[in-house]
Amino acid sequence: MNDRRPVVLVMGTTVDEPPPGIERIATAVELRYAPDRASLEDQIPAADVVYTWWGDPADLEAVWPLAARLRWVQAVNVGIERVLFPALVESDIPLTNARGAAEGPIAETVVGFLVAMAKDFRRMFDDQRDHRWDPFETERLAGTRMLVVGPGPIGRTIARAARDGLGMRVEAIGRAARAPDGEFERIRGGDELTAALAEADHVVNAMPLTAETRGRFDVAAFAAMRPTARFVNVGRGATVDETALIEALREDRIAGAALDVFADEPLPDDSPLWDMANVIVCPHMSGDVVGWEADFANVFYENVERWLRGEPLRNVVDKRSGFPAG
Repeated sequence: MNDRRPVVLVMGTTVDEPPPGIERIATAVELRYAPDRASLEDQIPAADVVYTWWGDPADLEAVWPLAARLRWVQAVNVGIERVLFPALVESDIPLTNARGAAEGPIAETVVGFLVAMAKDFRRMFDDQRDHRWDPFETERLAGTRMLVVGPGPIGRTIARAARDGLGMRVEAIGRAARAPDGEFERIRGGDELTAALAEADHVVNAMPLTAETRGRFDVAAFAAMRPTARFVNVGRGATVDETALIEALREDRIAGAALDVFADEPLPDDSPLWDMANVIVCPHMSGDVVGWEADFANVFYENVERWLRGEPLRNVVDKRSGFPAG
């Protein structure tokens, strides 16, 4: 009788600093840790499951030929573009992500961005600093039109918050057009992006980074937007042509932007975005609330329990497209 416990290998940390709450699975599996590439190379031959945690996906790619027993890889984040190296994509090994952990916090941040821009909080804060009493009119969000580009779980949660909390009208651009549902008044296909941008007061980018989405917001996309429209990016930095965005902002071809992600992170010191009065710079923290690491880890622990019971894994990624499977 084989009573061997499955080996779960956690990348990027040590037994002294494990992911929070890992004791939830500690008696059901054998936990091992690989804080660096050398230890990963030593441990990977025995691993049944790899949890990337805060390890470098390039290390996993380097030792991939040694992963003789591997049956599943769990990415720490929702975004998985760095984990999609060719050998994993071509393999039969499933890849899952942390979908479900960050949608609520990200939606709250987007609502904050929208309110801050519509109510011109920057001007309020500047006036407060200068002890200046100067009342001014602000914009109403209720009834305005939001376009969510990327109607996945994050995009849908943003839509719900904007619709129910702010009274906004919300449409979406997906990979293909489909019938409207409880979150969106309309879901158009990608071939209708230009037309949809021209009708929106607020554009929220919630796309993952794939070959299909890289550079999707380019010169033409920003040219299609209204001069009064504002752009929010909580997707991936490389889905945006940052030079095109900067020029659109400088020339007042769009009214403003709130950005959580950037082409290069940290945002370089010489980026014009830092000093633009119509831009909010957020250091890739829209989902980082108190306890967020535990929220991400709990998605993995639930999947481990499902896997041990022989149930289908949740959050399986279509490795070729980079989008959720199914």
